[in-house]
Amino acid sequence: MLAIIRSVIYSVLAAIYEPLGFAIVVAVLFMFLSLFAQEHGWKEVMKRWWMSFKGEVAFRRTFFLTLYSSLILFRTLLNRSLWANPLSNVMGIWGLYNANGELTTEAIENLVLFIPFVILLFVTFRKKIIGDEVRFRIVLWKSISIVFLFSTAIEFLQLFLRLGTFQLSDLFYNTLGGLIGGLLYWIVYKVRFRKK
Repeated sequence: MLAIIRSVIYSVLAAIYEPLGFAIVVAVLFMFLSLFAQEHGWKEVMKRWWMSFKGEVAFRRTFFLTLYSSLILFRTLLNRSLWANPLSNVMGIWGLYNANGELTTEAIENLVLFIPFVILLFVTFRKKIIGDEVRFRIVLWKSISIVFLFSTAIEFLQLFLRLGTFQLSDLFYNTLGGLIGGLLYWIVYKVRFRKK
């Protein structure tokens, strides 16, 4: 009987704790929107949002960067189950097969995850992050450093919040993906700049 009660209490607390981060983010953002809507009315808020999305390039870029960043956070932190031991596999998976010889796409997913992030980040905030002159070394350095710091923050949050496992392979492949994203951004920027 005690085991059943313990299991029920654990299930209830886990059901509250696991989505808590996401719920807090949504609640805070909704309250900002609600405060704005109280001043201007919901219809006006929606109309203004749509007009900004339709008419302002910077607004659209920021929206898509925010959307993609949210997808990353949802995949890596906000939609994760509790782990009993977040340090159970610190080295992670470095190839296409796990320790049991089963095919896994984890390395590829971690690599690809940050390529669009860096591209969207530079497209949205190029002048603030890179400056007026887009130089190869600066783009690659900023790509590596930003993604490394962001990925490190995610890995440590997974460790401290016990949501997923802390893995060095994730950190490496995320940073490599950021490097590739920066390289692709630089190539496309230079091709477009030469045409102009």
